[in-house]
Amino acid sequence: MRSLPARRIAAVALTAATSVVVLAGPAFAHVTVNPGSAPQGGYTAVDFRVPNENDTASTVKLEVNLPLDHPLASVRTLPMPGWTATVEKSKLDKPIKVHGNDVNEAVSKITWTADAGTKIAPGQFQEFRVSLGPLPTDTDKLIFKALQSYDNGDVVRWIDEAKDGQPEPAKPAPVLTLAKAAAGDDHGVTATPSAAADGHGHGDAKNEAAADSSAKSSDSTARVLAVVGIVVGLIGAAFGVVGLRRKNGGSAS
Repeated sequence: MRSLPARRIAAVALTAATSVVVLAGPAFAHVTVNPGSAPQGGYTAVDFRVPNENDTASTVKLEVNLPLDHPLASVRTLPMPGWTATVEKSKLDKPIKVHGNDVNEAVSKITWTADAGTKIAPGQFQEFRVSLGPLPTDTDKLIFKALQSYDNGDVVRWIDEAKDGQPEPAKPAPVLTLAKAAAGDDHGVTATPSAAADGHGHGDAKNEAAADSSAKSSDSTARVLAVVGIVVGLIGAAFGVVGLRRKNGGSAS
């Protein structure tokens, strides 16, 4: 019996690919922090990834609230063409020590507003990059409550906190998981005394540049591995069908 036609193999692969996309879709539907983890006590660069979930309206504003129970002394936004970033600060109830200096206020909100002619259209997403640090050492996560505004007036509030043992909420807040820093970590993401040179606890350019590079590398590696896994799975499924068809055909003859 002849082998399964190429178009049948392609159909099997397409079906498998569709199943992968359908199953993976919900994981990409929320506003998230990427990468989702960073070492405690250091600096990092993250992207707030914002997908447009509305089929008839476009996203024109993102508000991200930073936790003041674990304030961050250094918060800087990466300029993005077509978007204006506004940073708001709040006075802290209790000053924090950063590299020996008292810090009395911290960034409490970042708002990105689309300029005229700019938007996140249906079927698109955008990433808003921020450098943060030094990250706290007394908690294992930071929660960033976010509001996503559309040009039709709708506002989606990504503010719900996930609870252990319970299903994920419908509108979960973006979360950055904090892990214990590895002993002897010398990758440049840990704060150094020179980071306090301006008296406000801001990290130096070397620390933040290294953190940005590390974040890009981690995210790119994860994407590549995911694509490779899908491709291998599709090939395996297609050849499995071919082998089964040949076996059944041989038994019948």
